Amino acid sequence: MSDIIEKIGNSLIQHGTYNNRIYLMKLDTGDLPDIIPEMDQLAEKHGYSKIFAKVPADSRAAFDAKGYVKEAGVPGYYSGKKDALFMCKYFSEHRQEDTQAEDDRIISTARGKAGDIMKPELPESFLIRICTEADVPAMAEIYAKVFPTYPFPIQDPAYLKETMEDNVVYFAVENEGDIVALSSSEIDFENWNAEMTDFATLPQFRGMGLSTYLLSKMETEMNKKGILTLYTIARAASYGMNTVFARLGYEFTGKLVQNTNISGNLENMNVWYKRL
Repeated sequence: MSDIIEKIGNSLIQHGTYNNRIYLMKLDTGDLPDIIPEMDQLAEKHGYSKIFAKVPADSRAAFDAKGYVKEAGVPGYYSGKKDALFMCKYFSEHRQEDTQAEDDRIISTARGKAGDIMKPELPESFLIRICTEADVPAMAEIYAKVFPTYPFPIQDPAYLKETMEDNVVYFAVENEGDIVALSSSEIDFENWNAEMTDFATLPQFRGMGLSTYLLSKMETEMNKKGILTLYTIARAASYGMNTVFARLGYEFTGKLVQNTNISGNLENMNVWYKRL
């Protein structure tokens, strides 16, 4: 079961035991400073071990003063003009421990691949397209196969349909009529940014660079819509995904420690961004 999404004042949060955290997804600055102790109280009430807050850079001081630390950010997140910061507060020393030393080697290797990209043309018998409502059952099945657990309920057809009708564009790689890989662009039209996320490839089609083809197609479509800033929160342990973003010119801005429940474990996540 996924964490729930609700509001504190006019700000949007996600919280629950699934990720054992509160995620401040969208801050209304009019809720400052009261929202900070309110989130503390909510964390203490439920025993959450982390608060993860995406906030405008000019709100940083309020969070610094209450024990938050900056772990990453997205330059130009707000309409290409103002940066967003990922500020974090821990309620457990264990949650704050970064035990995945391999992550640094992966980042170093991925950054060394910057600009080293194949020509973005798919092999014969493959095509990339935007998903439609008719694809939802197959999409849910693929996400369920690839991710036993995930921070958002992408294995649920109702969730996929709802988000598709709202602000998420899903992309598919198709082979001989069957979807074999997926991704999505979650668009924030208010701030002209998009999160490039939800990459999933069936095991038998891995190693073909399908995520690179998908990301290239996603960028083209986001550019058509006038999106200014792209970003992702990628699994730090995934050499493949970090390399995909590095190759296509994304810049690494930091690591979110033990941040997200994917495939049954809390994982470190890397933040990358790119200006269009």
